Amino acid sequence: MTMMKLAVIASLAGSATAFAPAQSATRTVTSLAEKSAALPFLDSPPNCDGYVGNVGFDPFRFSDFAPVDFLREAELKHGRICMMAWLGYVSVDCGLRVLPVPEALEGLTAATAHDASVQQGGLSQMFLWFSLLEVIDFIAIRQMLEGSGRAPGDFGLDGGLLVGKSAEYIEDMKLKEITHCRLAMMAFSGVVTQSVLTQGPFPYV
Repeated sequence: MTMMKLAVIASLAGSATAFAPAQSATRTVTSLAEKSAALPFLDSPPNCDGYVGNVGFDPFRFSDFAPVDFLREAELKHGRICMMAWLGYVSVDCGLRVLPVPEALEGLTAATAHDASVQQGGLSQMFLWFSLLEVIDFIAIRQMLEGSGRAPGDFGLDGGLLVGKSAEYIEDMKLKEITHCRLAMMAFSGVVTQSVLTQGPFPYV
């Protein structure tokens, strides 16, 4: 009976030992994978390495199947729009107007201006001009993806402020821009939400 117990214990120990190397190997592979700085519980997207402002934030892994230059172009575009949009949205609610104000837009807030502008026709004109800009942007993006050497978001509109500057200075300015772009996208979403919820003037409290 004692021999039988020893045999059972030995067989169980052997079974447990058989699985040990696989678990150890799994831990080793996981520990060697570089983790995202922004989302430490996810692996860092390797295709984003080398881009200014990269913190490994790509939870849906768009960079695995889309050109990162295209993704950076989109990020910069939306960020720049949101920087202007936040300023314009708040300026309207602070009383700033471009004269003459059409009669149909008198007394509106930034939150209520959309529907009235659609009916008045102003947004239709803006849509046409923005469509033209998108066509120009599409040409620039296509040339970039074909290897023209153009950097994402670069339309040569720096006003000469970067001429003669060091590579470190230019990279620092790019980092500042992408940081402000990301902040502006969150800020514009927040200011619209807050203004609609409170229905009050700036600062919407």
